[in-house]
Amino acid sequence: MNLQVKNWFINSRYLLKLVYRLLVIFGLILVATGCSDIQQKSSSLDSVTKVLRFTAIPDQNTTELSEKFAPLAEYLSRQLGVAVSYIPARDYQASVEMFRNGDVHLGWFGGLTGVQAREAVAGSKAIAQGASDPSYFTYFIANPSADLEASDHFPENISDLRFTFGSESSTSGRLMPEYFIRKHTGQAPMTFFTKAVGFSGSHDKTAELVESGQYQLGAINYKVYEKRIATGLTDPELAKVVWKTPPYSDYNWTAHPDLEEQFGEGFTSELQATLIRIENPNMLSALPRDRLIPATNEEYDGIRAIAKQLGMIR
Repeated sequence: MNLQVKNWFINSRYLLKLVYRLLVIFGLILVATGCSDIQQKSSSLDSVTKVLRFTAIPDQNTTELSEKFAPLAEYLSRQLGVAVSYIPARDYQASVEMFRNGDVHLGWFGGLTGVQAREAVAGSKAIAQGASDPSYFTYFIANPSADLEASDHFPENISDLRFTFGSESSTSGRLMPEYFIRKHTGQAPMTFFTKAVGFSGSHDKTAELVESGQYQLGAINYKVYEKRIATGLTDPELAKVVWKTPPYSDYNWTAHPDLEEQFGEGFTSELQATLIRIENPNMLSALPRDRLIPATNEEYDGIRAIAKQLGMIR
């Protein structure tokens, strides 16, 4: 072998070794990057499964509710050290179904929907309520065409009026008004009102329908009504309060038992304490409540009994 060939051979071997080493290094980089991606994806999946998702019955404008619940979600996330997300519900029963299916693990429910949610999920419990919720009530509001005046007594001579409830699953907009109608008239609303009985779908809509005269009489959550009057959305002369029902227990935060499994033992108690500590009005504006206090399932036994009586739960 001459010198030139020998040098070429040596240089070729050197280049092959160099290429081999580069390929090994490049392969290690790819493996490391792949592992990192897998870890990131795994971490991302873990974070998704540990998001605290909550919902609320859409008793007001749903777009406004989403905006108003954002500060509360941020507050809970900071205080509890977990990701928190508000999931809007299309209607009252959808909020119960999301809770039943485990799509959400915390719900701001009315008295009836709270009972329905707890009946559907064994071990769930009411953990907080507004300070006003143990003594809640409904207004009956009337259009001037109803020719009614405010009274401390159940309104008389109303059977020929067009009447509307709110949502079919609303405590203040349907369950309790129906209970009091039956109690005072001895008849089911569908029988007692001879012209028309409707379901508006929300308290805001009830106010609008009565004010317009489409319905002459309606049952509405007193807080929603007073807020609409204060903000000028409703004219109290066109939708006048004619009767206030006796008090009953209503809204509540209900916690799913899976919270303990997902976030650790004692998390539900920590969540309850965090909710009750809230003082900032912005955090409570979506409810709307001035402050929250503890709640128990037993406080809604009266609602549960009436719901059973009217066939709204088994």
